[in-house]
Amino acid sequence: MIFNLISALVSTATDATAENPEIMSDIQLETLISDLAFILILGAVVTVLFKWLKQPVVLGYIVAGFLASPHFEYLPSVTTESNIEFWAQLGIVVLLFSLGLEFSFKKLLNTGGSAVVTALIIVIGMMAAGFGIGHVLNFSNMNSLFLGGMLSMSSTTIIIKAFTDLNLRQKKFASLVFAVLIVEDLFAVLMMVILSSIAVNNSVEGGEMLFSVSKLVFFLVIWFLVGVYLLPTLLNAIRRYLNNETLLVVSLGLCFGMAVFSVYCGFSLALGAFVMGSIIAGISYAERIEQVITPVKDLFGAVFFISVGM
Repeated sequence: MIFNLISALVSTATDATAENPEIMSDIQLETLISDLAFILILGAVVTVLFKWLKQPVVLGYIVAGFLASPHFEYLPSVTTESNIEFWAQLGIVVLLFSLGLEFSFKKLLNTGGSAVVTALIIVIGMMAAGFGIGHVLNFSNMNSLFLGGMLSMSSTTIIIKAFTDLNLRQKKFASLVFAVLIVEDLFAVLMMVILSSIAVNNSVEGGEMLFSVSKLVFFLVIWFLVGVYLLPTLLNAIRRYLNNETLLVVSLGLCFGMAVFSVYCGFSLALGAFVMGSIIAGISYAERIEQVITPVKDLFGAVFFISVGM
């Protein structure tokens, strides 16, 4: 009888939300906010503890994410993991945008040759190592190839956070490391095309490969033209109206706009955000924008690293 009563109540609630979309949207909004509140409170407690223990903050965020996940049964878990995924995607975009603010287009050109050579050595070396490890573990040739591809890519966001916590972002070698990470992201686009083509057709489709390279070249040309000619002229024309609030709104609008354009071209949100940051880094407002964007970066960056722990 009790089971029937509960079933009837659940059925009634489901019908009510189906008939009233506003109720469903309110419930979704409440779960979105409650999940964010839960992980931020838990993240604050854990990171204070890790600060006291003199451990990296990023490690505290990852541990907090594990504690907030369904895998840890001794604490409440988030209501909907997709909510955290949503906040985490915002975190990635803002983190890479802030990195771009410290890494202008000119710096990338200056370190371009070294970054390409270094990235090639890393990618080829790690793919060979992953392929060998796959065979040792009795993987098939295809699975070994994909294992090598995964091992050849580095986590840009984790490395950025580690460098920040260790106060290494201003060191000379840091700019080369960041350049290598960006080149790796570009290689990842080509690698995804090649590996997916091999997996489906057991061969590399030349037309698809050429189309992917063409998109990459188009994206880089847009990057150069916007960074050198269009954006500096536009911002200088409206400079008298740019207080901190307006500058924050304009910069985040440009950041998310380039991220969407990047996805449209077949690349990641993070790459588009980095590109816009590097474009803005070449203009006179870069330092002010970096100051106003820092609190936003810290907030969503924390959510991203907590989501990694989950």
